[in-house]
Amino acid sequence: MERNRCRWADSSSELYIAYHDREWGRPEHDDQKLFEMLILEGFQAGLSWITILKKREAFRRAFDGFDPAAVAGYGPEKLEALMADSGIVRNRRKIHAAVQNAKAFLAIQEEYGSFDRYLWGFTDGQVILNTDDAVRASSELSDRISADLKCRGMNFVGTVIIYSFLQAVGVVNDHETNCWCYPR
Repeated sequence: MERNRCRWADSSSELYIAYHDREWGRPEHDDQKLFEMLILEGFQAGLSWITILKKREAFRRAFDGFDPAAVAGYGPEKLEALMADSGIVRNRRKIHAAVQNAKAFLAIQEEYGSFDRYLWGFTDGQVILNTDDAVRASSELSDRISADLKCRGMNFVGTVIIYSFLQAVGVVNDHETNCWCYPR
């Protein structure tokens, strides 16, 4: 039986279906996974999400499994190796941002005990469930988090990127109301 899914989840793509059904919109609390999604959303800027999904395993290898401490320690040699890695998106500004963002991520962990506590603190640990099928690119929440992350030194964390991140990690549940993943 065919399940109803959000319109963006291309039914001809197994990657999209798996991502939609198993990850997108599900509350995430693991810091390393949160870091991965934050970095991938930054790399997605200006590209399609399917491009990132297809390169995800290469990103995981290239960025040491998205260990923020490892990424924060990257020096010029590693940055050049990343620029030469055809498996990932080779954008110098995005690669440098990933390193800078890892440093800021670690500082947030130090201050709050975890990035999870910092992020979910914006909603008092509650998922924001949108009850209509409006397509949103940003919100007051993504505006606030984006501004705060920028003040902490992060790049590629504009409000649209952060809204996509919030959707991806389940802080915001934007599954369409007829989607089987929408909470009943």
